[in-house]
Order: sequence, then C-alpha cells, then structure tokens
Amino acid sequence: MTQQPFSRPGAIDLSGLGQPAPRAGAPAGAPGSTPAPAGSSYSVQVDEQSFQGLLEQSMTAPVLLVFYSRTRMPESGQLADDLVTVVDEHEGRFLLGLVDIDAAPQIAQAMQIPSIPLVVAVVDGRPMPLMQDVLPIDELRTALHQVGQQLTAQGIAGRHQPRSAAPAAEGEEETVDPRYAPAQDALVAGDIDGAVREYQKLLDANPADVEAAGGLAMAKVMQRTQGVDLNEARAAAAERPDDVDAQTMVADLDMLGGHVDDAFTRLVNLVARTSDADRTKARDHLLGLFAAVGNDDPRVLAGRRNLASALF
Repeated sequence: MTQQPFSRPGAIDLSGLGQPAPRAGAPAGAPGSTPAPAGSSYSVQVDEQSFQGLLEQSMTAPVLLVFYSRTRMPESGQLADDLVTVVDEHEGRFLLGLVDIDAAPQIAQAMQIPSIPLVVAVVDGRPMPLMQDVLPIDELRTALHQVGQQLTAQGIAGRHQPRSAAPAAEGEEETVDPRYAPAQDALVAGDIDGAVREYQKLLDANPADVEAAGGLAMAKVMQRTQGVDLNEARAAAAERPDDVDAQTMVADLDMLGGHVDDAFTRLVNLVARTSDADRTKARDHLLGLFAAVGNDDPRVLAGRRNLASALF
C-alpha cells in the first residue's frame, strides 16, 4: 500500500471523455447517474457519462475510485466489494466510485491506469494514488481511517449525503453525523481552537469516543504548528537534538505532512536519549500522536513496541 500526504497534484485530463454528467450533488437516479450497488449508501457504479459528475462531487467531500476487473483479476473485484463495505462504515466521509475497466475502458485510459487493482483518492477534483494492492478488509479499515485523519488535519471535513436515503421532508434539514459536525465545521472554517474545544466536549461527555479522541489529538497537532516555519523548525531540531520542544515540533510537522513513521521514530529516539521530566514529556507527546493516527494502525502498533524498548 502506498500512503502519502494529500499534496493535491494536477487535475485529471478528461478531454477524452465525451458527454457531460449531471452537476455535483445530483440525487441518485438523476439522468446520467448509475444506481448504487445494492445495499450501499455511499457507492456508485461509474461509466463514461457519470464520471465527470462524480469528480465534481469531490469538491464537497473526498471521492475514492477503485479500478478493477472481475474477469482479469477476481481478487480486484473482492477489493471493490470490501471497499463498498468499509466506505459505508464511514457514513459519508467518502463516496466510492466503482470503475470496471472492462465496462468503462475510456475512464481507465483517461486516468492512465498502470495496473489493477488501483484505488485513487480525489480531493477538489485532483487525484492521488492511494493503494495498488489487494488488502484484507481490516487493513482497508485502518488505511481509510488514516486517510480520514490526514484529510481532517488539512481542514477537509465535508461529508456526502447517502445515495439511497429518502429526501428530507419540506422544511426538514438534513443532518450528517451531528456528533462531529461542530468540530468539523470549525476545521473547515479554519477555527482550529474551536475544533479543539468541540472535540474536547465530546470526550468529556464520552471518554471512550475513539474518533473524538483521534480528532482532538490531530486538532492539537494543527494548533501547535500554526504559523510555524518548517525549515526553521528543522534547523532548530538539528542544532538541539535533545531539546524536547524542538523535536516534538518537527514530529508534529511530520504528522501533518503524512510522514507518520518519521514522527514516531524521532520521538522514540528522543525518549531513548532523555531521562526524567524530559523523557516523560517526550513519551506523552508520542502517545498523543498515536491517538491521532489510531491505535489499530500497524504503524502505531510498531511504534508502541519501539517505545517499550526505548523505555525498558
């Protein structure tokens, strides 16, 4: 699996595709749209006519594209099925587009697909390869959890409406994940302090809320790094290798850039070099970064083992 920060590279060239699709946000069943897989609220089967409209919806919230062929590689079809399940579990954080390259070869050509399977994340109409392997469903859950954390860290917190949901009655407002909406709205508005307060409220009400704990930890990373110059921070850390504040700042910046392993390694090594109050401070900071990534992430599990070795 290839996991990278969302640097938003160049937009997809769609000049080879002909007919325009419905505008972003068009309801399921509108002209040019394709019915979602049975039982799925956040997945759609994609063809040449609906592809453009799907990409436009990435301006609202992230879109995932999975390219597969059940005839050429049955395992890629299983990956697509598992992604339908996992994406639905995220309740609108992602919209999944299923691209059968045998049924829609023009899309694969426009995207310059090198091989299958391939999963691409699209944010604001811009693509980024996410994974090229057939992963077990539990690893898919871990991968999408981390992607969601990275997106939230960059203030990208929108959600899609369910494709199979009945329209709201006249005068009735549609709500999506109301528990986390205030914190996510604050992030989108650039109010990081407000997001920290909202996540803290959720944790005060329910200390077992893992998603709120992860959101709070990542929001605090953003809070600590506001206005920090990356080059200056790295220079300070290089000059003062045992300065806890200097090292934890670079670890935070690495987290925001998606360099999770680098952040963990830096702080594990710092714990190994320091003692007493400095060691405790470095360890506690690392534990906060573990929470931001998610305790089930393989990198966190490895980081905990390395931390234990450094401590004992």
